[in-house]
Amino acid sequence: MLRRKFLKIVPVAGVSGYLLPLSGTSQNGNDKNSQARRYWVSVLVKIADPVLTNLSLGKLKSSMPAQGKTKGRIPVSYLEAFGRLLAGISPWLELGADNTTEGRLREKYIKLTHTAIKAAVDPSSPDYMIFGKTGGAQPLVDAAFMAHGLLRGYHQLWEPLEAVVKNNVLSALKLSREIKPSNNNWVLFSAMIEVFIFKAENNCNLEVINYAFNKMEEWYAGDGVYKDGPSFHFDYYNSYVIHPMLLDIAKVMLDKNKLSAEHYTKLLTRAKRYAEIQERMISPEGTFPVIGRSLAYRFGAFQLLAQISLMKQLPGTILPAQVRGALSSIISRMIEAPGTFDDKGWLQIGFAGHQPGIAEDYISAGSVYLCSTGLLSLGLPANDAFWVDAPADWTSKKAWAGADLPNDHAITD
Repeated sequence: MLRRKFLKIVPVAGVSGYLLPLSGTSQNGNDKNSQARRYWVSVLVKIADPVLTNLSLGKLKSSMPAQGKTKGRIPVSYLEAFGRLLAGISPWLELGADNTTEGRLREKYIKLTHTAIKAAVDPSSPDYMIFGKTGGAQPLVDAAFMAHGLLRGYHQLWEPLEAVVKNNVLSALKLSREIKPSNNNWVLFSAMIEVFIFKAENNCNLEVINYAFNKMEEWYAGDGVYKDGPSFHFDYYNSYVIHPMLLDIAKVMLDKNKLSAEHYTKLLTRAKRYAEIQERMISPEGTFPVIGRSLAYRFGAFQLLAQISLMKQLPGTILPAQVRGALSSIISRMIEAPGTFDDKGWLQIGFAGHQPGIAEDYISAGSVYLCSTGLLSLGLPANDAFWVDAPADWTSKKAWAGADLPNDHAITD
């Protein structure tokens, strides 16, 4: 049973009652199970509010604390924070507004995000962000996360924008074409930007997208796992970047009749297998191995498992409630760790708390907002089985309790 605590969220105008218990994932009954969703929403709001509020006021650069090992990262950390947050929050916002407490909260953050997008791409804004090579190579990464967020929230975040803002967004994203991607997962960043431009304008550099498909096929190692370039890395980049971007790029190409259904199905089958592996990696206590680089992305390590849940493509061996319970346990452990947020509500660098030593040279104050992608399942409506089904133990919890289990096997293709 999780300890009962309360997340200290600043009350939101019109929804001041949205101060929620952090437990509720181990209780019985649909109403109590819905506490898990309310908890996830409260976590997302806690993460998002400083970034979106300050950016909408043109105060992100003057307010966001500088963190990281290299001062050269500071100028690009603002796009990191916004782009990565957008990639995580957009499925929830894509549900749109309604008359429920949560629906009114979404309405507030949809409007806030529209204003934030406008500020991020307006050359006259104090918070205009660096998208081109003047910021080194990093803007390519976070322009791609921003494009991914706009793709995931296309109806609520992109379509309602004024024409001048859309033009500014596309101009900003096209500046990233100046940056050549590294020979690793970065090929997906260039491809993600091009595929969003393709969806928005019906015109792009298709060679960049096809190149990424070809390289990822070359780097497929088997059993749902890709190498990160020519070499295999034991880390969470198959979930931080590779599968989520590859799937969403492929879906646009499928819809545009530029990719076969067979190719898309192959990519989805691999992703489902990796999500199955991820679910099995979560310990009975709700922890996971502290392995590989970029651990400061926290529960962003489970972006793919959350995305496969959002897509309603979980393997038959996994119930949605298993994932809800497992991810809720991980999120609770990480978000409640002392030092996760500073005294003004900004995320700090760390894995379980404030642990600046865990950061690589490329980690900044903005980088850590990739954790929001672990909350993608909030894009499922509140009455979905993911949120309302009775609690179910996840695989390792069942296994270590002595419950009978189906066997596990690799996939081949």
